Amino acid sequence: MIKKIKYIEVRSSRIVEEIFSGEYHSGFKGKGMEFQDIREYYAGDDIRNIDWNVTARHNKAFVKQFCEERQLNMFLLIDISKSNCFSNKKEIIAEISATLALSANKNKDKIGAMLFTDRIEKFIPSKNGKKHVLSIIEHILTLKPKSQNTDINCVLKHFIRTQKKRSIVFIISDFLDEGYDRELKILSSKHDLVMVRVVDKGEERIPAGAIFSFEDLETGKTIVLDNLKNQYSQNNSLKMYKKNMIEIYTDEDYYKPLKQFFKRRDRK
Repeated sequence: MIKKIKYIEVRSSRIVEEIFSGEYHSGFKGKGMEFQDIREYYAGDDIRNIDWNVTARHNKAFVKQFCEERQLNMFLLIDISKSNCFSNKKEIIAEISATLALSANKNKDKIGAMLFTDRIEKFIPSKNGKKHVLSIIEHILTLKPKSQNTDINCVLKHFIRTQKKRSIVFIISDFLDEGYDRELKILSSKHDLVMVRVVDKGEERIPAGAIFSFEDLETGKTIVLDNLKNQYSQNNSLKMYKKNMIEIYTDEDYYKPLKQFFKRRDRK
């Protein structure tokens, strides 16, 4: 397990350094501007920034300089239900979480996490620091949930009720659940919401020409699907959230869709 955590740390750190350099910073803006310094006025400077008190004392114009009030708060809502053990989804979710958290940490932002099934399995308060990020990765890989089921509605309600400070919220899940549209809308009105959908192609599309028998990973029930004639594809009700959605398939490099998403945000 220590080797696995170290591998994820090294791989995610490399991706942050080589691929996400500047992408996270420009993709998520600060909350405002804060005073930084005073310097002499130059032609073309905004006259609204002139500090008239300093100007009067020195008999020449000085302007105030401002910088972006940077420190943000990121929360990762991570689905650790049984369906996310299908294929290699769990390891990919850990790597995505590590990449996002290390990007935030590099920009000195705080990172918190909620690991959930149909309940809150683990709450990790917001902090910064690499040691804190590694503890989040460790919990994703080692936490044994009390439940195997999924209830996205439950975690959204809990987050809305308990987290009042505006945050960047990443929900990382396969979203194999229903009945959480209302809470998604409420959360997106109060926070900067991004949905990261991690899915295996085998969960989305079933080829025609056979009758399939499936076992539900979360409930243990057997489901028989007659797909002799038509290719079955899962109904995706998440299309309305496409602008705030990153889709990541388990057989592809996850950093490419992440980078594309950050570039889209930077162009806003």
